[in-house]
Amino acid sequence: MIIFARTKQETEQLAERLRARGFAATALNGDVAQAQRERIISQLKSGRLDILVATDVAARGLDVDRISHVVNYDIPTDTESYVHRIGRTGRAGRAGEAISFVTPKEFRLLRAIEKSTRQEVTPMPLPSIDDVNSTRLSKFDDAITAALGSESVDFFRDVVSHYVREHEVAEVDVAAALAIVLQGDTPLLLEPEPEPTPQQRAGEKGRTEDRGRRREQQPLATYRISVGRRHRIQPRQIVGALANEGGLGRDDFGHIDIRVDHSLVELPAQLPAGAWARLAETRISGKLIELRRLDDDGARHGGRRGPRTGRKSG
Repeated sequence: MIIFARTKQETEQLAERLRARGFAATALNGDVAQAQRERIISQLKSGRLDILVATDVAARGLDVDRISHVVNYDIPTDTESYVHRIGRTGRAGRAGEAISFVTPKEFRLLRAIEKSTRQEVTPMPLPSIDDVNSTRLSKFDDAITAALGSESVDFFRDVVSHYVREHEVAEVDVAAALAIVLQGDTPLLLEPEPEPTPQQRAGEKGRTEDRGRRREQQPLATYRISVGRRHRIQPRQIVGALANEGGLGRDDFGHIDIRVDHSLVELPAQLPAGAWARLAETRISGKLIELRRLDDDGARHGGRRGPRTGRKSG
């Protein structure tokens, strides 16, 4: 399996968490030296490594026959990267699966990918609590079965028998107590989520209606900022900078399209008072963003002096 993430830090964090859960996983990103990269690919091909967590840059040209799954932990911001990623599986006529994690705010990116590839992405239902609990119980049973085949089982059988005789408790109670010790503070089974109270439902409905009213009252427009992929920025950096400096909330942002040397961001057509002045001095990754509004007809607006008509943009 190859798991694609946007940043070097995410690849390392994901690989570490997978290893902590017993998976043979490692990270591959732009900081990995060529000699180490070749060793990693060799391990992946030979079966000593099962999961590779990589950035797009590190996975260029990667061709390993045994890759059965590609997971987009972060959905790519352009269709070219998506096609490249999913092409790492199903090589030479073999079967392969591509799975993408998509948040509600990323649905527009998903629709753009579907339009470009001319293929509809099939939604996958998340496992229910009952599904998760059934899997956990099955793994618990498997662990007991494996332990019964251990060479140490006779020794521990004598230990348990001694405890049963000394404390006059049932063997099944001792087994249950040992399971509690083994499990620790982590519960074996998930608890069903409580039903929301009428007050909680009313509050969520009110927040949803408020967001809808704000969107209706404040139509969005497209703005251009002078930072893009070549500046190694991510959508969260754009949102953080514009929100902090411009006094914007998360509901004020629409689609974000990061291009090579600039980005297009949907923001309220009428920005809050004083936002233009504050954003005029805003920098992302050390570069002045040079915020400009793009009208539907291509005219540019921006700056402290208010809207002005400029030349047509391509």
